[in-house]
Amino acid sequence: MKSAAFEYARPDSIAQVCRMLAESDGEAQILAGGQSLMPLLAARLARPSLLIDINHVAELQGIAIATDWMTIGGCTRQRTVERAPEVQAACPLLVKALAHVGHIQTRNRGTVGGSLCQADPAAEIPLIATTLSAEVTLAAPDSERTLPIGEFIQSAMETALAPDECLKSVRFPLWDEPRLGSAFHEVAMRHGDFAMVAAAVQVAMDEFGRCRRIALGLGNVGPKPQRLDRMAAALWDTTLDDAAIDAAMVGLSDEIDPQSDTLATAAYRRRVAPRLLRRAIKDAVADAQRTAA
Repeated sequence: MKSAAFEYARPDSIAQVCRMLAESDGEAQILAGGQSLMPLLAARLARPSLLIDINHVAELQGIAIATDWMTIGGCTRQRTVERAPEVQAACPLLVKALAHVGHIQTRNRGTVGGSLCQADPAAEIPLIATTLSAEVTLAAPDSERTLPIGEFIQSAMETALAPDECLKSVRFPLWDEPRLGSAFHEVAMRHGDFAMVAAAVQVAMDEFGRCRRIALGLGNVGPKPQRLDRMAAALWDTTLDDAAIDAAMVGLSDEIDPQSDTLATAAYRRRVAPRLLRRAIKDAVADAQRTAA
């Protein structure tokens, strides 16, 4: 099929983007990488009256790293982030996850902000943002606001983005502990396919091999990515051995709400999630030990 007719605009500032959104009465859609939108247009599942191409808005692109935060413009290509040495040094967990996002051709066009706005429960970037407690900045015609990612992503394919708002950037907090490790694992039918289950872990260990900080996340085990704060608290000040992980995982099945779909059953996801998470924890510890060495 071909898309329904629409008007096309190519603004060069965030202010213009937001003004066009406000004037469209909810009938406009933003074109960033187009990896999700273009198939919807072709199938006529999306029928905007106006398509706003934000690829020429310089304010929406780029990577900036400060002491405590890494800020990525909403229209920054996923492949740009994946290949950036400064991101690899500051936030290796994000780079590890990006390797699982579609294929290189997908990441060449796909954007970081586009993935967050799509809010697919199986997507890797929203999972990392949730695991690391990222924040998004949303621009409106006359204002900006910043939301924690947990408030921005509300459910599957549903965000707090207002009709006249554009995602300007996302900020990832940076950890400064010297012994840091991270790991990302997912199960998919083929590499590049949507994840049936995904697990993300970042950990900081002290010189005695005890956990001083840990962030855990699971993807596609509910309508939005799940950050496991209770389990993280239970693992603090342990050596992250099997006994500690076993004790912390008690009650995990009550914290997730997987659904059955064409990829996997809910029962399969419940069975795989703790095993994948355990593997990610072990690999993150090994990564921290290599960092210390």
